[in-house]
Amino acid sequence: YDRFVNKEILNYASLSTKFFYCGKEPHRHSLPQEETNKMMVTLAKKGHIVTRLKGGDPFVFGRGGEEAEELACHNIHFEIIPGITSGIAAPAYAGIPVTHRDYSSSVAFVTAVNKPGMDKGKYWQHLANGPETLCIYMGVKRLSEICELLI
Repeated sequence: YDRFVNKEILNYASLSTKFFYCGKEPHRHSLPQEETNKMMVTLAKKGHIVTRLKGGDPFVFGRGGEEAEELACHNIHFEIIPGITSGIAAPAYAGIPVTHRDYSSSVAFVTAVNKPGMDKGKYWQHLANGPETLCIYMGVKRLSEICELLI
């Protein structure tokens, strides 16, 4: 499970369940992604039922795509049961629609973590001219910089 999972939900698991914390924080991973992938494959091949419990939608900046690819490479059947991504949940909870017939007909989910060597100015300018609503993930520490690049 990851750090975004409410720990109370773990109480609903069988008493025989073994839990492995695979949470990640900025610049501090309890378990490298490759190790998480390897553990899921190893346990599944031993016949265990493996549940990868994540907060939100694992396919929206949740590394779920990488995990699914690894399982598929080993011919391990899996099922994705998505949650609600924070880019939808947080605005909705605050009463802010990400789309609205009169104001916004498009929305983009973007990460503030840019790849090394990327032209940040060009990237953010493209976004400033593109979708009407931006949901920026992992951007708190770069908020001032992002605002400058968007305006």
